[in-house]
Amino acid sequence: MFTDRSERERFLRENVEAVYDNLTDGFSRLVRIEDLLRRAAEEYPGLVPNDEQLAAEHALKLNDKQGLEIDQSLLLAHVLAHPRCGTNLCHAMLLARPEAAAALATLDAQGFVDLGPARVERRGRAVHLLSSNPRYLNAEDQGTIDAMEIAVDVATLDPGTDIAVLRGQPVENAKYAGRRIFGAGINLTHLYHGTIPYLWYLQRDLGFVHKFLRGVATPDALPDDVNGAGTEKPWIAALEGFAIGGHCQILLTMDYVLAAEDAFMTLPARKEGIIPGAANLRLPRFTGERLARQLIQAERRLLCDSPEGRLICDEIVPPDDMDTAIERTVAMLSSAGSVGAIGNRRAFRVAAEPLDLFRRYCAVYAREQAACHFSPALIRNLEQNWGAGSRAT
Repeated sequence: MFTDRSERERFLRENVEAVYDNLTDGFSRLVRIEDLLRRAAEEYPGLVPNDEQLAAEHALKLNDKQGLEIDQSLLLAHVLAHPRCGTNLCHAMLLARPEAAAALATLDAQGFVDLGPARVERRGRAVHLLSSNPRYLNAEDQGTIDAMEIAVDVATLDPGTDIAVLRGQPVENAKYAGRRIFGAGINLTHLYHGTIPYLWYLQRDLGFVHKFLRGVATPDALPDDVNGAGTEKPWIAALEGFAIGGHCQILLTMDYVLAAEDAFMTLPARKEGIIPGAANLRLPRFTGERLARQLIQAERRLLCDSPEGRLICDEIVPPDDMDTAIERTVAMLSSAGSVGAIGNRRAFRVAAEPLDLFRRYCAVYAREQAACHFSPALIRNLEQNWGAGSRAT
């Protein structure tokens, strides 16, 4: 049906609302990104790659892929750019995952639920989400994304707690063995070897990262902060070791950041050659645009215990005192109850990041990240700056 990318662009420019209407049964169904693309491949042959084509691509290293997923980015960019379609898709991605119900039941019965790369524990009135990818310094990859989103759903929806804590588990890396690390961002080794698909970026940033900021939605209410409200909690981040790339992005969604005095933050987008999630949207609110450009485009490193680092981190604590600091902060933020804290979160978002602003940003992100992901420059950067070609998966 479609012979080239320009034809797909032209078709979507003229018909995106009709396409989305068809794929969602007249906007009657809230359909996640991965399911939307699968339906699009069936309903409009040639518009986006089908499952068989994607499986063949997934088996290849990034440098050997044909870039078929760029066609996915075209559809998503057009959908997100359309106010009605894009808002509907953002809503779909904020719904709880179906797996969350069973995980919540386990948490209620045992006081914890272990999802592998993420563990959720009740500790008094706080729920702790502990991320774990110990071989890779708690980096994010295709093996962690589903567990992380389900864990965020569980932590957010748990009725037995009022506040949530995000923390990294101890790692195995020789240099940091046994130490808790907040996280090393995207797994660059897996990225180089082609096991992180393009869709991962959108599932992540419209999924669990957005849920940190906006909470978990319900099917019957638009989560636009003005007319509808989902379920949410204040989040505390416990930053130990470092927050690199995607983990630094996560800090920008937190309500309170505790940082060890020896910790640091970086957004090495220039050395990678990709867009750092929604950091371009959120970071200037914390640091101002000039410093944000230095961090994203000139790989500036921030010590948490510095004037610039304190623009992102609320409190600096000795590394050995993090447990005590978490307990103190939980008590402080929950002492007046969660209603006021949640109301203030929503009030901040109305001014700082209304849903429509996020949607428009993601329309640009969907298109530009695909160009970055399949650029020869990304391969070169991974080889030159990270030695990715010599690292085993």
